[in-house]
Amino acid sequence: MVKKLQKISDDKKAAPQLASAVKDSAQQIWLAGLGAFSKAQEEGSKVFDTLVKEGLSIQRKTQAAAEEKITEATSKMSGMASDIQSKAGNRWDKLENIFEERVAKALGKLGVPSARDVSALAERVDQLDKHIQTLNGRAAAARAPARPAAKTAVKTRTPQAAPPAAKKAARPAVKRAAKKVAGPATDTAQGTAE
Repeated sequence: MVKKLQKISDDKKAAPQLASAVKDSAQQIWLAGLGAFSKAQEEGSKVFDTLVKEGLSIQRKTQAAAEEKITEATSKMSGMASDIQSKAGNRWDKLENIFEERVAKALGKLGVPSARDVSALAERVDQLDKHIQTLNGRAAAARAPARPAAKTAVKTRTPQAAPPAAKKAARPAVKRAAKKVAGPATDTAQGTAE
C-alpha cells in the first residue's frame, strides 16, 4: 500500500487519485480494525475459557506439589524434633540422676533415712505386727477357757440385782464402813510415823 501511494505521489497529476487512495486505505484500515475487534469478541470468550481451564490445571498441579513439599518438610521436622527430644530427654535424665544423688548424699550426711530405709522399716513393722497378732491369738486361745468360768463365778455371787433405790441407799453405808476400816489404820500409820 505504501508503494502504491509513492507511485501516486510521484505523479502530481494524480492528486485526486491520492486523496481517494488515502480514503480507501483509511477505509480498509477501519474495516480491518472492526474485523479484528469482532474476531476478538468471538474468540475472546473461547480464549478466556481456555485460559481459565489451563489456570485450574496449573493451580491443581502447584497445590499438589506444594502439599507434597509440605508433607516432606513436616516429616523431616518431626524426625528432627524427635531426635532433639530424645537427646534432650537423655540429658535431662542424667541431670535428674545427678541431682537425686547429690540430694541423697546431703540427706545421708544429715542422718535423714532414705526411701529404702523407710520401706525396709515399714516391712519390718509389718512382720512384727503379724508376729504380735499370732502371739495374741495364742494367748487369747489359752485364756479363752478360763474366762467363761470367771464370768459364771461372778454371776453366782450376785443372784439378783438390787433395785436402783437400794443401790443409792447402800452407797453411803459402804462409804462409812470404808472410813471406819481406814480410820484406825491411818491412825496407827500416823502413830508409827511419829
